[in-house]
Amino acid sequence: MGAYETQGFKMDNTGRRIVVDPVTRIEGHMRCEVNLDSNNVIRNAVSTGTMWRGLEVILKGRDPRDAWAFVERICGVCTGCHALTSVRAVEDALGIVIPKNAYLIREIMAKTLQVHDHAVHFYHLHALDWVDVVSALKADPKKTSELQQTVSPSHPLSSPGYFRDVQNRLKKFVESGQLGPFMNGYWGSKAYVLPPEANLMAVTHYLEALDLQKEWVKIHTIFGGKNPHPNYLVGGMPCAINIDKDGAAGAPVNMERLNFVEARIKEMIEFNNNVYIPDVLAIGTLYKQAGWLYGGGLSATNVMDYGTYEKIMGDHSTQKLPGGVILDGNWDKIHPIDPRDPEQVQEFVPHSWYKYADESKGLHPWDGVTEPNYVLGDKTKGTRTDIKEIDESAKYSWIKSPRWRGRSVEVGPLARYILGYAHASQGNKYAQRVKEQVDQSAMMINSGIPKALGIPETRYTVKQLMPSTIGRTLARALESQYCAEMMYDDFKEMVANIKSGDTATANVEKWDPATWPKEAKGVGTVAAPRGALGHWIKIKDGRIENYQCVVPTTWNGSPRDNKGQIGAFEASLMNTPMVNPEQPVEILRTLHSFDPCLACSTHVMSPEGQELTSVKVR
Repeated sequence: MGAYETQGFKMDNTGRRIVVDPVTRIEGHMRCEVNLDSNNVIRNAVSTGTMWRGLEVILKGRDPRDAWAFVERICGVCTGCHALTSVRAVEDALGIVIPKNAYLIREIMAKTLQVHDHAVHFYHLHALDWVDVVSALKADPKKTSELQQTVSPSHPLSSPGYFRDVQNRLKKFVESGQLGPFMNGYWGSKAYVLPPEANLMAVTHYLEALDLQKEWVKIHTIFGGKNPHPNYLVGGMPCAINIDKDGAAGAPVNMERLNFVEARIKEMIEFNNNVYIPDVLAIGTLYKQAGWLYGGGLSATNVMDYGTYEKIMGDHSTQKLPGGVILDGNWDKIHPIDPRDPEQVQEFVPHSWYKYADESKGLHPWDGVTEPNYVLGDKTKGTRTDIKEIDESAKYSWIKSPRWRGRSVEVGPLARYILGYAHASQGNKYAQRVKEQVDQSAMMINSGIPKALGIPETRYTVKQLMPSTIGRTLARALESQYCAEMMYDDFKEMVANIKSGDTATANVEKWDPATWPKEAKGVGTVAAPRGALGHWIKIKDGRIENYQCVVPTTWNGSPRDNKGQIGAFEASLMNTPMVNPEQPVEILRTLHSFDPCLACSTHVMSPEGQELTSVKVR
């Protein structure tokens, strides 16, 4: 495509080409290429999904009640959200209303996933883009303790001895030459700006989160039988509630189990408040201080989410993270969103390795087609199996290009928080907690933490801070905090409902396909950890006629469309300066802020479910 303008970006692929393949610390397989100008500023970005998705093909002709078990295997990280979306789509198609307990259990499981996924993402995948692990060896444990007590005075694990202990463990680790998860990092790069004490604090919390996360997911095993792929059920949940009758001890949901769930929720709330939020605010403040407010991309202009977390079951107007679309950076105008409208959600494939009858047009997911078409452009350097440089003027990704009314949008926690903030600013009483969180965070980044650390205060507005890589990382932490709070409310509501005598967890009135209409179609949506997730299903004669998933990383990782519009990944990298092109820390930092899940976007399986290819990274 050469040099052209789109969405306010000047694209130019004439400069030096940098290839990152594979992008590590993500789910799935991804490649990224950028062009740099003479000052090492990114002027062109190309994001490629490198594996085919054919799950929709596998589902055709199957029983809709089984769909959740297939689509849940899309991912082992965002555990359960595809299953939840699937059962919602089938229930929508068949007009099934689930019992209150089932709704609340699903909400608790969904929010557990958010907290677990966000914490694991930050500490074990993303923090290493901000934290120089090896630098932590130079830290003074006493000063680290002082820093900990400054940014989070309530955290009990904060003594100099505790940090010295962790530092000694890390030292032995490094000296052994077996760095494990810390292998191949760009340690020592000038792209890292944190002092050694902050690095030691973050590495310590990496280890704390590693211990805690395995406990939190036990909530899924209680309500869903297992993790990472808990069981769901069209019509409700497959877990019996028995509090005080015969056999109560053997029921999945009894008093002992409920007490365990409550303890884990309190643990999540405490970790968010004492560790996760303070860490992100402290790191964000120090990087902001260094002038690193890059990576906003489309979040500064176009964001989208379907909306989630109803205060009152079935009443979309009570969503605590309300949905909609914001365009052109106008937070005063929120466009309503309807996933059923064929004019709103469409997928395009002019730059994707798929085939449509007419590739100048997009298809609504109900009419979606999944037909592979792996062809490379004339300007591709390399071969079909060993690509050196991709040709972005042709087809270049296994990800389709979804668009909302023809516009490219960003989805994810940052999109949800920008929408929530906008809704709250317009008086939506259910979204006020979002505004409170964001305003408090902006105050801390501008003033609270600088004052505590003795560094200059700043006056950035929310609109300047949030649409950035730092803002995207912060929004994920705030969502984790909010979900844990909401989860506790859901838990207390469920206990009160059980105490009132209601123990129903499933509605099986329409379980028999003989009760279904000859043809039906439905859509299910979920606020997945990475953003707006939608599944669309068509049912005919009791079988799946068509099934399409449009997942967050399809939205964010999409290639160019027929108008040359770029996706959120590509937009976020534009105009970012790199300290050292040989060490692409800045590229990884911004891409990881989305928590890419390429397994969601792409799959390689046969119609029988057998693996067709394997990828070996040496």
